[in-house]
Amino acid sequence: MTNLDLAYTSATELVHLIREKQISPVDIIQNSLERIESVNSRLNCFCFTYPEEALQKAHAAEQDIMSGKATGPLHGLPVAFKDLTPTNGKTTTMGSYIYEHWVPDFSATIVERFEAAGAIIVGKTTTPEFAYNGFTHSPLWGQTRNPWNPEHTPGGSSGGSGAAVASGCVALAEGSDMGGSVRIPASFCGIFGLKPSLGRIPMDILPSVFDNISHFGPLARTIDDVALFMSVAQGSDDRDIQSIVAPQRFKTPVPNDLAGFNLAFSMDLGHLVIHHDVKSAVTYALKMLRNAGAKITEVPLNWSADLQNVWNDYWKVFMAAYFGRHLEDWRDRMDPDVVTLIEEGRQMRAVDYKRLEIIRTEAWHRLSEIFSRFDGLLCPVMTMAAPEIGQTQLNFSKIDDNGRYHGMDLTAVFNLFAPCPALSVPAGFNADGLPIGLQVVGKRCEDYHTLCIGAAIDNVLGFSNRRPEAI
Repeated sequence: MTNLDLAYTSATELVHLIREKQISPVDIIQNSLERIESVNSRLNCFCFTYPEEALQKAHAAEQDIMSGKATGPLHGLPVAFKDLTPTNGKTTTMGSYIYEHWVPDFSATIVERFEAAGAIIVGKTTTPEFAYNGFTHSPLWGQTRNPWNPEHTPGGSSGGSGAAVASGCVALAEGSDMGGSVRIPASFCGIFGLKPSLGRIPMDILPSVFDNISHFGPLARTIDDVALFMSVAQGSDDRDIQSIVAPQRFKTPVPNDLAGFNLAFSMDLGHLVIHHDVKSAVTYALKMLRNAGAKITEVPLNWSADLQNVWNDYWKVFMAAYFGRHLEDWRDRMDPDVVTLIEEGRQMRAVDYKRLEIIRTEAWHRLSEIFSRFDGLLCPVMTMAAPEIGQTQLNFSKIDDNGRYHGMDLTAVFNLFAPCPALSVPAGFNADGLPIGLQVVGKRCEDYHTLCIGAAIDNVLGFSNRRPEAI
C-alpha cells in the first residue's frame, strides 16, 4: 500500500534522506510506482512507466550510497518527463498517432542532465498532440484528469506532469511551456510551475533552435524543489544557440521574506475577462500579502486584446512550420484542432508575420516601464478555475463588442517576452475546491529573484501544503 506521507515528501527532503542513509532509493521508487498504479487508471497522467528499469536503477543507487560512492544532487529520486521530450531508447509519441512507435536514439539535454544527476525516470507523462492545447487530451492517449476533481481538466499541455506531481506520484516533473503549458497545469493542480527565462534551460527538441517562445520548466509542490530542478537543468549547451552562458545560483532554502519587495499588480492585463471566483481568490490573497507587509501597487497595463491574437498567430505558424508536413498522410488521425491550426498557419503572409513584432515591441515597452519601478508583476495565472473535461482551449478565445478578450489564460502573452521568467504560485481555491494560481512575472533573466518573490508569497498564503482528497 502506498505511503502517502512519503509520496508527498518534497524532492529536496527525499534527496537529503537518501544522502543521509535514512531511506533507501528502492523504497522511494517502489512507493512512487505504487502511487502511479493506484491513481493512473483514474487520472491518466502517465502514458508509459518503467517499473523494472526504475527498480534496477534504484538498487544500484542504493549500493552507491552504501559504498560511499560520489553521487549527484538528484541521486535516487523518481522523476517524470513529458511525452514530448525525446528520451533515448524510450517511445516518445508527442500525443500523436504519427509518432506512436517512435523510439529516439538520443535524449534532450535536460534528460541527460537529470540522469547524470542521479534521477531515475519512472515514466513519461501525457500531453495533447504536439503540446498544442491548454487541456490534456489526445487521439492517442485520451483524456487526462485533475486530481482535485477528475471531472475537470488538469490543464495543458503539461497536464500529465501537473497531475502526476499534484497526486503524489513524483515530487518533480518536467514540462514544456510555449504559451503557458507549465503554468496552466500548475495553477489548475495547485502546485508550482515555472517558465524560466529563454535559454536558461537549453531547448533542443524543436526543428529550429531559433524559436523564441519555448521553454522547459519544472512542476513541483515546493519552491525549494523548483530551485533544485533549475540548479540541475540550467546551463549553456551548443545544441541550443540561445542557451544562457552565465548560470544563476539556485540555493535552497529559497529566502521567503516579503520585506523589501515592491510589486506591481494587474487583475486583467487591461483586456481580459476574469471570472468572479478568480477575482475573489486573488483579491483575498493580495489582502493577506498586504497585511503581512507586502507593498503591492495596482498598475494600468493597458494592453489590448490584439496581444492575445499575436500569440495565437505565432502558434498557428509554429504548428504549421513544425508539423504541417504530416497533414496529407495523417489528417484523419490527428486532433481536428491541430489540423485547423496548421491550415490557418499556412495562410499567414511573411510580411504580416513580421509585423507581429511591432505589436510585441509596443507591449514590451509598457512592461519594461513597469519593471523600471517595480521588482515584479503579479496577476492571475488563469481567468478561471479548471473547466470540465471534454472541451478545448480554442473554445475560450473570442473578443466581445467592448474589446474584452474571453480567454482562459494570462500566460501566453508572457511567452512573447521570453527572457522574463513567470511563476505560478498556489493562491487559493474556489467554492468547488479547485485551485487558483497567482502569477509572478520577473524581470529579464532574474529567475532566482522571481523564485524568492514566489517563496515569500507562499510563506504567507500557505496553500501549497494542501493535498487533493479526490484521489
